[in-house]
Amino acid sequence: MFHQNPFFQKEDSLFNYALLTIFLIAPPTFISLTFLQAPYGKHHRPGWGPNLSPPLAWFLMESPTLWFTLYLFPHGKNSSNPKSIILITPFLIHYFNRTIIYPFRLFLTTRRKKSSLSKTPSGFPLSIAFMAFLFNLLNSYVQAKWVSHYKNYDNGLCFWGVFFGGLLVFFVGMGINIWSDKVLLRLKGEGKGYMIPKGGFFEVVSCPNYFGEIVEWFGWALMTWSWAGLGFCFYTFANLGPRARANHKWYLEKFGEDYPKKRKAVIPYLY
Repeated sequence: MFHQNPFFQKEDSLFNYALLTIFLIAPPTFISLTFLQAPYGKHHRPGWGPNLSPPLAWFLMESPTLWFTLYLFPHGKNSSNPKSIILITPFLIHYFNRTIIYPFRLFLTTRRKKSSLSKTPSGFPLSIAFMAFLFNLLNSYVQAKWVSHYKNYDNGLCFWGVFFGGLLVFFVGMGINIWSDKVLLRLKGEGKGYMIPKGGFFEVVSCPNYFGEIVEWFGWALMTWSWAGLGFCFYTFANLGPRARANHKWYLEKFGEDYPKKRKAVIPYLY
């Protein structure tokens, strides 16, 4: 598939180990999260150490995707190539939303709650945020290093065809992700407790926010046409797929017959 993009890069064992690690941790992540959900949001529970406020946790654990990427990128041999700059931009756009805009909106939502009737679990375990922080360091290193140093930008029209095809998929996924987050935050801000989300992709899956993010990183894999991008997409599904299944089960148990039976967990009509 990636015949011009060898998995291992000569004379860069650190990059090779980092890339291989993303592929190797995906299966155990999927298996472990199938049986034990990370204790935040709907699945929050005590026993995982001290907690952070959710907005602060999201900001801190996602932040390496901005500052570490921006630190590494200028050191790549292709960092001044306009194609390289264009290629890294969607990655930074996504994580500007996830690191800055989403935590800020979450902060505003928690302040706008209209009543204390919404006794939703609060707090985000520091231990989980730290693990996410480490993964984002690892992944930012791999993605930034690939785009700024190893990507082949000399294949002319082929680059642009693959890039724009992947970019379309990426922004479709990002649109689904942001819209779904907006719906969930609006429901949270109403202060009426958990409610059944409706409209859009919520009509076919319980977690369209996760579906949108999986679509995004599939688009990124196409844009970069690399093992690095494919590894990130693979890990994203391994991380979000089991959580979507757990959320789907939670909705069914909480709302019973009122919850739409035709909905899947995260992949429309399939999973």
